[in-house]
Amino acid sequence: MGAPRTVYIAGAGIAGLTLALALAKFGLQVVVLERNAAVSEFGAGLQISANARKVLDSLGLSQAIAERSFAPEGIDIFPDGRETPLQTLTLGRAIETRFGAPYAVMHRADLLDVLHSAARRFANIDIVFSVTDFVLESSANTLTVSAQDPDGKSRKAKPFAFVGADGVRSVTRTRYLDGSDARYTGKVAWRALVAPDALSDVLDLNRTSLLLNPHFHLVVYPLPHRNTVNLALFTQEKERDLSVLDHRAPRIKPGRDRRLARILDSVGEEWTPWVLSSVATPVWHKGPIGLVGDAAHAMLPFQAQGAAMGIEDAAVLAPLLAASPSAEHAFSRFAALRQERVKRVQDVSASNGKIFHMGFPFSLARNAVIRVEGPQGHFKRLDWLYGYDAIQTGKS
Repeated sequence: MGAPRTVYIAGAGIAGLTLALALAKFGLQVVVLERNAAVSEFGAGLQISANARKVLDSLGLSQAIAERSFAPEGIDIFPDGRETPLQTLTLGRAIETRFGAPYAVMHRADLLDVLHSAARRFANIDIVFSVTDFVLESSANTLTVSAQDPDGKSRKAKPFAFVGADGVRSVTRTRYLDGSDARYTGKVAWRALVAPDALSDVLDLNRTSLLLNPHFHLVVYPLPHRNTVNLALFTQEKERDLSVLDHRAPRIKPGRDRRLARILDSVGEEWTPWVLSSVATPVWHKGPIGLVGDAAHAMLPFQAQGAAMGIEDAAVLAPLLAASPSAEHAFSRFAALRQERVKRVQDVSASNGKIFHMGFPFSLARNAVIRVEGPQGHFKRLDWLYGYDAIQTGKS
Protein backbone atom coordinates (compact mmCIF):
# COMPACT_ATOMS: atom_id res chain seq x y z
CA MET A 1 0.00 0.00 0.00
CA GLY A 2 1.39 3.38 -1.02
CA ALA A 3 0.60 6.78 0.38
CA PRO A 4 -3.05 7.82 0.00
CA ARG A 5 -3.99 9.91 -2.97
CA THR A 6 -4.28 13.64 -2.38
CA VAL A 7 -6.97 15.77 -3.98
CA TYR A 8 -7.02 19.56 -3.87
CA ILE A 9 -10.36 21.35 -4.02
CA ALA A 10 -10.89 25.04 -4.74
CA GLY A 11 -13.88 26.31 -2.77
CA ALA A 12 -15.33 25.49 0.65
CA GLY A 13 -18.93 25.84 -0.48
CA ILE A 14 -21.63 23.18 -0.47
CA ALA A 15 -20.23 21.20 -3.41
CA GLY A 16 -16.61 21.50 -2.28
CA LEU A 17 -17.20 20.44 1.32
CA THR A 18 -19.52 17.59 0.34
CA LEU A 19 -16.83 16.32 -2.03
CA ALA A 20 -14.18 16.68 0.68
CA LEU A 21 -16.26 14.53 3.05
CA ALA A 22 -16.97 11.92 0.39
CA LEU A 23 -13.29 11.67 -0.57
CA ALA A 24 -12.18 11.49 3.06
CA LYS A 25 -14.49 8.54 3.67
CA PHE A 26 -12.62 6.70 0.92
CA GLY A 27 -9.35 7.42 2.73
CA LEU A 28 -8.00 10.11 0.42
CA GLN A 29 -6.08 13.14 1.68
CA VAL A 30 -8.03 16.32 0.91
CA VAL A 31 -6.88 19.93 0.90
CA VAL A 32 -9.55 22.61 0.42
CA LEU A 33 -8.42 26.09 -0.65
CA GLU A 34 -10.92 28.82 0.26
CA ARG A 35 -10.49 32.48 -0.61
CA ASN A 36 -12.69 33.75 2.23
CA ALA A 37 -11.52 33.97 5.82
CA ALA A 38 -14.22 31.57 6.99
CA VAL A 39 -17.01 29.38 5.65
CA SER A 40 -19.65 31.72 4.27
CA GLU A 41 -22.60 31.51 1.91
CA PHE A 42 -24.48 34.30 0.20
CA GLY A 43 -28.25 33.99 0.31
CA ALA A 44 -30.67 32.61 2.84
CA GLY A 45 -32.67 29.45 2.33
CA LEU A 46 -32.34 26.43 0.11
CA GLN A 47 -34.39 23.33 -0.50
CA ILE A 48 -32.93 19.86 -0.01
CA SER A 49 -34.81 17.29 -2.08
CA ALA A 50 -34.57 13.54 -1.63
CA ASN A 51 -31.88 13.04 -4.29
CA ALA A 52 -29.52 15.34 -2.36
CA ARG A 53 -30.61 14.28 1.12
CA LYS A 54 -29.72 10.64 0.45
CA VAL A 55 -26.14 11.70 -0.29
CA LEU A 56 -25.90 13.83 2.85
CA ASP A 57 -27.39 11.05 4.96
CA SER A 58 -24.80 8.60 3.59
CA LEU A 59 -22.10 10.94 4.93
CA GLY A 60 -23.52 10.62 8.45
CA LEU A 61 -25.26 14.02 8.45
CA SER A 62 -28.88 12.90 8.82
CA GLN A 63 -29.38 13.91 12.44
CA ALA A 64 -27.52 17.21 12.14
CA ILE A 65 -29.60 18.21 9.13
CA ALA A 66 -32.86 17.09 10.72
CA GLU A 67 -32.14 19.27 13.74
CA ARG A 68 -31.55 22.38 11.61
CA SER A 69 -34.01 21.97 8.76
CA PHE A 70 -37.78 21.88 8.30
CA ALA A 71 -39.91 19.46 6.27
CA PRO A 72 -42.94 21.36 4.95
CA GLU A 73 -46.23 19.51 4.52
CA GLY A 74 -46.77 20.79 0.99
CA ILE A 75 -46.48 23.65 -1.49
CA ASP A 76 -49.42 26.06 -1.77
CA ILE A 77 -49.63 27.57 -5.26
CA PHE A 78 -51.26 31.00 -5.59
CA PRO A 79 -51.46 32.20 -9.21
CA ASP A 80 -52.39 35.79 -10.06
CA GLY A 81 -53.42 36.96 -6.59
CA ARG A 82 -55.79 34.09 -5.70
CA GLU A 83 -57.12 34.20 -2.14
CA THR A 84 -56.91 30.41 -1.74
CA PRO A 85 -54.38 27.96 -3.18
CA LEU A 86 -55.09 26.67 -6.66
CA GLN A 87 -53.34 23.49 -5.61
CA THR A 88 -51.33 22.18 -2.67
CA LEU A 89 -48.58 19.86 -3.82
CA THR A 90 -47.96 17.05 -1.35
CA LEU A 91 -44.61 16.86 0.45
CA GLY A 92 -44.11 15.67 4.04
CA ARG A 93 -44.29 11.98 4.82
CA ALA A 94 -45.64 11.05 1.38
CA ILE A 95 -42.60 12.30 -0.52
CA GLU A 96 -40.26 10.67 1.99
CA THR A 97 -42.05 7.35 1.54
CA ARG A 98 -41.90 7.53 -2.24
CA PHE A 99 -38.31 8.69 -2.66
CA GLY A 100 -36.59 7.37 0.46
CA ALA A 101 -35.69 10.69 2.08
CA PRO A 102 -37.53 13.83 3.22
CA TYR A 103 -37.89 17.08 1.33
CA ALA A 104 -36.64 19.81 3.61
CA VAL A 105 -35.85 23.52 3.63
CA MET A 106 -32.81 24.91 5.40
CA HIS A 107 -30.72 28.05 5.81
CA ARG A 108 -27.64 27.85 3.59
CA ALA A 109 -25.39 28.91 6.42
CA ASP A 110 -26.70 26.05 8.56
CA LEU A 111 -25.99 23.46 5.87
CA LEU A 112 -22.49 24.85 5.41
CA ASP A 113 -21.92 24.76 9.14
CA VAL A 114 -23.02 21.11 9.26
CA LEU A 115 -20.64 20.26 6.41
CA HIS A 116 -17.76 22.25 7.87
CA SER A 117 -18.20 20.75 11.35
CA ALA A 118 -18.17 17.26 9.86
CA ALA A 119 -15.07 18.02 7.78
CA ARG A 120 -13.18 19.25 10.84
CA ARG A 121 -13.57 15.81 12.42
CA PHE A 122 -11.53 14.20 9.65
CA ALA A 123 -7.77 14.26 10.12
CA ASN A 124 -7.34 13.77 6.36
CA ILE A 125 -9.19 17.01 5.47
CA ASP A 126 -7.26 20.25 5.63
CA ILE A 127 -9.20 23.48 4.95
CA VAL A 128 -7.01 26.50 4.24
CA PHE A 129 -8.80 29.85 4.41
CA SER A 130 -7.81 33.25 2.99
CA VAL A 131 -6.08 31.78 -0.05
CA THR A 132 -6.22 34.66 -2.50
CA ASP A 133 -5.06 32.72 -5.55
CA PHE A 134 -3.63 29.45 -6.76
CA VAL A 135 -1.55 28.39 -9.75
CA LEU A 136 -1.90 25.08 -11.56
CA GLU A 137 0.72 23.52 -13.81
CA SER A 138 -0.09 20.23 -15.46
CA SER A 139 1.51 17.95 -17.99
CA ALA A 140 0.74 14.47 -19.19
CA ASN A 141 1.87 12.85 -15.96
CA THR A 142 2.08 15.47 -13.24
CA LEU A 143 0.06 18.23 -11.64
CA THR A 144 1.59 20.96 -9.49
CA VAL A 145 -0.50 23.24 -7.28
CA SER A 146 1.01 26.42 -5.85
CA ALA A 147 -0.75 28.72 -3.40
CA GLN A 148 0.08 31.14 -0.63
CA ASP A 149 -1.17 30.34 2.86
CA PRO A 150 -2.63 33.19 4.94
CA ASP A 151 0.55 33.27 7.05
CA GLY A 152 2.53 34.16 3.94
CA LYS A 153 4.14 30.78 3.46
CA SER A 154 4.12 29.27 -0.01
CA ARG A 155 2.35 25.94 -0.46
CA LYS A 156 3.43 23.67 -3.30
CA ALA A 157 2.18 20.14 -3.89
CA LYS A 158 1.78 17.48 -6.55
CA PRO A 159 -1.68 16.03 -5.89
CA PHE A 160 -3.50 13.31 -7.76
CA ALA A 161 -6.21 15.73 -8.90
CA PHE A 162 -7.48 19.29 -8.60
CA VAL A 163 -11.22 19.99 -8.45
CA GLY A 164 -12.67 23.42 -9.06
CA ALA A 165 -15.68 23.85 -6.79
CA ASP A 166 -15.17 27.60 -6.96
CA GLY A 167 -18.63 28.62 -8.05
CA VAL A 168 -20.21 30.60 -10.85
CA ARG A 169 -17.13 32.82 -11.34
CA SER A 170 -14.82 29.82 -11.29
CA VAL A 171 -11.17 30.62 -11.88
CA THR A 172 -10.57 26.92 -12.49
CA ARG A 173 -13.04 26.93 -15.37
CA THR A 174 -12.04 30.18 -17.04
CA ARG A 175 -8.26 30.18 -16.46
CA TYR A 176 -7.29 26.53 -16.65
CA LEU A 177 -10.01 24.86 -18.73
CA ASP A 178 -10.60 27.74 -21.15
CA GLY A 179 -14.25 27.68 -20.22
CA SER A 180 -16.69 30.49 -20.84
CA ASP A 181 -17.62 33.21 -18.40
CA ALA A 182 -20.90 32.98 -16.53
CA ARG A 183 -23.86 34.48 -18.40
CA TYR A 184 -26.46 36.80 -16.87
CA THR A 185 -29.88 35.18 -17.19
CA GLY A 186 -31.94 38.37 -17.12
CA LYS A 187 -33.31 37.51 -13.68
CA VAL A 188 -32.55 38.64 -10.15
CA ALA A 189 -33.44 36.95 -6.85
CA TRP A 190 -34.33 39.29 -4.00
CA ARG A 191 -33.77 37.68 -0.60
CA ALA A 192 -35.34 38.62 2.72
CA LEU A 193 -35.98 37.14 6.15
CA VAL A 194 -38.97 38.16 8.27
CA ALA A 195 -40.40 37.16 11.63
CA PRO A 196 -43.04 34.40 11.52
CA ASP A 197 -45.56 36.59 13.36
CA ALA A 198 -45.56 39.00 10.43
CA LEU A 199 -46.97 36.34 8.08
CA SER A 200 -48.74 33.82 10.33
CA ASP A 201 -52.20 35.11 9.38
CA VAL A 202 -51.29 35.51 5.70
CA LEU A 203 -49.80 32.12 4.80
CA ASP A 204 -49.80 28.59 6.20
CA LEU A 205 -46.31 28.40 7.67
CA ASN A 206 -46.42 24.62 7.82
CA ARG A 207 -46.04 24.74 4.04
CA THR A 208 -44.03 26.40 1.32
CA SER A 209 -45.94 29.03 -0.65
CA LEU A 210 -45.46 29.87 -4.34
CA LEU A 211 -47.00 33.10 -5.63
CA LEU A 212 -47.12 33.41 -9.44
CA ASN A 213 -47.41 36.56 -11.54
CA PRO A 214 -46.49 37.45 -15.13
CA HIS A 215 -43.80 39.83 -13.89
CA PHE A 216 -42.34 37.88 -10.94
CA HIS A 217 -42.77 34.93 -8.64
CA LEU A 218 -42.26 34.64 -4.91
CA VAL A 219 -41.26 31.60 -2.84
CA VAL A 220 -41.91 31.66 0.91
CA TYR A 221 -41.07 29.03 3.50
CA PRO A 222 -40.37 28.93 7.24
CA LEU A 223 -37.02 28.28 8.87
CA PRO A 224 -38.16 27.40 12.41
CA HIS A 225 -34.62 26.62 13.60
CA ARG A 226 -33.84 30.32 13.14
CA ASN A 227 -37.35 31.51 14.05
CA THR A 228 -37.66 33.25 10.71
CA VAL A 229 -39.35 32.98 7.32
CA ASN A 230 -37.36 32.96 4.09
CA LEU A 231 -38.58 34.95 1.09
CA ALA A 232 -37.12 34.70 -2.41
CA LEU A 233 -38.63 37.08 -4.96
CA PHE A 234 -37.60 36.60 -8.59
CA THR A 235 -37.85 39.47 -11.06
CA GLN A 236 -36.64 40.28 -14.54
CA GLU A 237 -34.11 43.11 -14.69
CA LYS A 238 -32.23 44.73 -17.54
CA GLU A 239 -28.49 44.19 -17.43
CA ARG A 240 -27.86 47.93 -17.51
CA ASP A 241 -29.74 48.28 -14.20
CA LEU A 242 -27.71 45.72 -12.24
CA SER A 243 -25.27 48.30 -10.88
CA VAL A 244 -28.03 50.08 -8.93
CA LEU A 245 -29.83 47.07 -7.47
CA ASP A 246 -28.15 47.49 -4.07
CA HIS A 247 -29.69 50.95 -3.77
CA ARG A 248 -33.35 50.10 -4.29
CA ALA A 249 -36.04 47.59 -3.44
CA PRO A 250 -37.67 45.40 -6.10
CA ARG A 251 -40.20 47.26 -8.23
CA ILE A 252 -43.25 45.16 -7.47
CA LYS A 253 -46.80 46.53 -7.37
CA PRO A 254 -49.19 44.31 -5.42
CA GLY A 255 -52.31 45.82 -6.98
CA ARG A 256 -55.37 44.17 -5.42
CA ASP A 257 -53.38 41.22 -4.11
CA ARG A 258 -53.77 41.77 -0.36
CA ARG A 259 -51.56 38.81 0.53
CA LEU A 260 -48.68 40.12 -1.54
CA ALA A 261 -49.16 43.63 -0.12
CA ARG A 262 -48.84 42.27 3.41
CA ILE A 263 -45.71 40.32 2.51
CA LEU A 264 -44.07 43.33 0.87
CA ASP A 265 -44.98 45.54 3.84
CA SER A 266 -43.39 43.01 6.22
CA VAL A 267 -40.06 43.37 4.40
CA GLY A 268 -40.05 47.05 3.54
CA GLU A 269 -36.72 47.98 1.97
CA GLU A 270 -34.78 45.09 3.51
CA TRP A 271 -34.21 43.08 0.34
CA THR A 272 -30.83 41.74 -0.77
CA PRO A 273 -30.46 41.27 -4.55
CA TRP A 274 -28.71 38.26 -6.02
CA VAL A 275 -27.93 38.40 -9.73
CA LEU A 276 -28.72 35.04 -11.32
CA SER A 277 -26.07 33.81 -13.73
CA SER A 278 -25.76 30.48 -15.50
CA VAL A 279 -22.85 28.41 -16.75
CA ALA A 280 -22.91 26.35 -19.92
CA THR A 281 -19.57 24.78 -20.76
CA PRO A 282 -19.03 21.50 -22.61
CA VAL A 283 -15.57 21.10 -21.06
CA TRP A 284 -15.68 19.91 -17.44
CA HIS A 285 -12.11 18.62 -17.26
CA LYS A 286 -8.67 18.59 -18.78
CA GLY A 287 -6.06 16.11 -17.62
CA PRO A 288 -6.04 16.02 -13.79
CA ILE A 289 -8.18 19.18 -13.44
CA GLY A 290 -11.97 19.04 -13.23
CA LEU A 291 -15.09 20.92 -12.14
CA VAL A 292 -18.09 20.27 -9.91
CA GLY A 293 -21.16 22.21 -8.82
CA ASP A 294 -21.86 25.73 -10.04
CA ALA A 295 -18.37 25.96 -11.52
CA ALA A 296 -19.49 23.40 -14.11
CA HIS A 297 -23.23 23.96 -14.41
CA ALA A 298 -24.72 26.91 -12.52
CA MET A 299 -28.45 27.07 -13.28
CA LEU A 300 -31.58 29.04 -12.56
CA PRO A 301 -33.05 28.07 -9.18
CA PHE A 302 -36.57 27.42 -10.44
CA GLN A 303 -36.47 23.70 -9.68
CA ALA A 304 -34.50 24.33 -6.46
CA GLN A 305 -31.71 21.99 -7.62
CA GLY A 306 -28.54 24.09 -7.81
CA ALA A 307 -27.11 22.90 -4.50
CA ALA A 308 -28.55 19.42 -5.02
CA MET A 309 -26.64 18.98 -8.29
CA GLY A 310 -23.36 19.91 -6.55
CA ILE A 311 -24.11 17.40 -3.79
CA GLU A 312 -24.86 14.71 -6.37
CA ASP A 313 -21.61 15.58 -8.19
CA ALA A 314 -19.66 14.86 -5.02
CA ALA A 315 -21.23 11.43 -4.56
CA VAL A 316 -20.51 10.43 -8.16
CA LEU A 317 -16.98 11.83 -8.41
CA ALA A 318 -15.53 10.68 -5.08
CA PRO A 319 -15.46 6.92 -5.77
CA LEU A 320 -14.11 7.57 -9.26
CA LEU A 321 -11.19 9.61 -7.92
CA ALA A 322 -10.58 6.92 -5.32
CA ALA A 323 -10.48 3.99 -7.72
CA SER A 324 -9.62 5.22 -11.23
CA PRO A 325 -6.13 4.62 -12.63
CA SER A 326 -5.76 8.34 -13.34
CA ALA A 327 -7.52 11.58 -12.51
CA GLU A 328 -8.20 12.15 -16.19
CA HIS A 329 -9.97 8.80 -16.38
CA ALA A 330 -12.04 9.68 -13.30
CA PHE A 331 -13.07 13.09 -14.66
CA SER A 332 -13.89 11.66 -18.08
CA ARG A 333 -16.14 9.02 -16.55
CA PHE A 334 -17.70 11.62 -14.25
CA ALA A 335 -18.61 13.89 -17.17
CA ALA A 336 -20.11 10.96 -19.07
CA LEU A 337 -22.28 10.06 -16.07
CA ARG A 338 -23.37 13.58 -15.16
CA GLN A 339 -23.59 15.94 -18.12
CA GLU A 340 -26.83 14.66 -19.64
CA ARG A 341 -28.65 14.68 -16.30
CA VAL A 342 -27.42 18.13 -15.32
CA LYS A 343 -28.41 19.53 -18.73
CA ARG A 344 -31.90 18.14 -18.24
CA VAL A 345 -32.18 19.81 -14.84
CA GLN A 346 -30.92 23.09 -16.30
CA ASP A 347 -33.56 22.90 -19.03
CA VAL A 348 -36.37 22.12 -16.59
CA SER A 349 -35.30 24.99 -14.33
CA ALA A 350 -35.31 27.44 -17.25
CA SER A 351 -38.66 26.13 -18.46
CA ASN A 352 -40.18 26.56 -14.99
CA GLY A 353 -39.16 30.21 -15.04
CA LYS A 354 -41.20 30.73 -18.20
CA ILE A 355 -44.16 28.77 -16.83
CA PHE A 356 -44.18 30.68 -13.54
CA HIS A 357 -44.30 34.01 -15.39
CA MET A 358 -46.98 33.15 -17.95
CA GLY A 359 -49.45 35.91 -18.68
CA PHE A 360 -53.06 35.71 -19.81
CA PRO A 361 -54.34 33.66 -21.64
CA PHE A 362 -51.47 31.14 -21.35
CA SER A 363 -51.73 31.22 -17.58
CA LEU A 364 -55.22 29.73 -17.88
CA ALA A 365 -53.77 26.62 -19.53
CA ARG A 366 -50.99 26.45 -16.94
CA ASN A 367 -53.48 26.68 -14.08
CA ALA A 368 -55.68 24.00 -15.64
CA VAL A 369 -52.73 21.61 -15.84
CA ILE A 370 -51.80 22.28 -12.20
CA ARG A 371 -55.39 21.62 -11.16
CA VAL A 372 -55.80 18.43 -13.21
CA GLU A 373 -52.45 16.92 -12.13
CA GLY A 374 -53.65 16.91 -8.54
CA PRO A 375 -51.69 17.18 -5.30
CA GLN A 376 -49.34 14.29 -6.16
CA GLY A 377 -48.97 14.79 -9.90
CA HIS A 378 -45.44 16.09 -9.40
CA PHE A 379 -44.39 12.73 -7.95
CA LYS A 380 -44.65 10.98 -11.29
CA ARG A 381 -43.43 14.01 -13.24
CA LEU A 382 -40.27 14.28 -11.12
CA ASP A 383 -39.52 10.60 -10.49
CA TRP A 384 -36.42 10.92 -12.67
CA LEU A 385 -35.16 13.80 -10.53
CA TYR A 386 -35.98 12.92 -6.92
CA GLY A 387 -35.58 9.16 -7.38
CA TYR A 388 -32.01 9.42 -8.68
CA ASP A 389 -29.35 7.58 -6.67
CA ALA A 390 -26.03 9.41 -7.03
CA ILE A 391 -24.26 6.95 -4.72
CA GLN A 392 -25.04 3.97 -6.92
CA THR A 393 -24.21 5.97 -10.06
CA GLY A 394 -20.71 6.64 -8.73
CA LYS A 395 -20.19 2.92 -8.22
CA SER A 396 -21.24 2.06 -11.77
